[in-house]
Amino acid sequence: MEQLQEQIRLMIDISKNEMSHLIGLCQLESFGKRKLISKPGKITDDVYFINKGIVRVIITDQEGNEHTIHFAPENMFVTDYASFLQKTPSQYYIQAVENTEVTVLPRAAVEWGYQNLRQGDRLGRLIAESYFVYHDERIKNMYAMTPKERYDSITQVFPDIHNRVPQHMIASYLGVTPVHLSRLKKSNIKT
Repeated sequence: MEQLQEQIRLMIDISKNEMSHLIGLCQLESFGKRKLISKPGKITDDVYFINKGIVRVIITDQEGNEHTIHFAPENMFVTDYASFLQKTPSQYYIQAVENTEVTVLPRAAVEWGYQNLRQGDRLGRLIAESYFVYHDERIKNMYAMTPKERYDSITQVFPDIHNRVPQHMIASYLGVTPVHLSRLKKSNIKT
C-alpha cells in the first residue's frame, strides 16, 4: 500500500498515526485480466486505487454495446463517483484490462478520513477535482476534437496505452470503430 501512501503524501500533510489508521481500514485485492471489479445495479461503497495494472470503466447502451468511458492506470483512483456520493445504484462496470492490484478504500475509510484527518476534506477535494478535470477534458475532446486529434492525444493522457490495452477498447474510448482506428494508425505511420 506504499503507492497509495505516497500519493496521499503528495496531496496533503498527514501524520504517521493518521496514515496508519487510514491504511488499516483499507485492503489489497487482485483481479485477473478481464475480471470485473464492480458491476452496475448496486450502490458503490468502495473507491479503488490502482497499484499495478490498468482498468477501464464501461457503460452499455440499450442495445448492449459496451462503451469505454475511462481508463485508470497505476496511481489513479477510480470508482463510480456519482453512485458513491449519492448512494444510488451504479451505471458502470469496472474491469481489469491487465492483471491488476488495487487498494480498496471502503466507504468507512473514506468517511473516517473526512472526519479524522486534519486535511481529510482537502484530500477528498483534490481527488474530486482531479476526477472532474479529467472528465471535463474528456467531454471537450469528444466534441471539439476530430477522431485523429483524439487518437494523437491519447498517449499524452495514457502513456504506453497502445501496448497495454486491446485496440477495440481504445477505439471504444475514442468513439470510433476498430476499422476507423486502424485507418488513423496507418495515417500516423505515413506522416
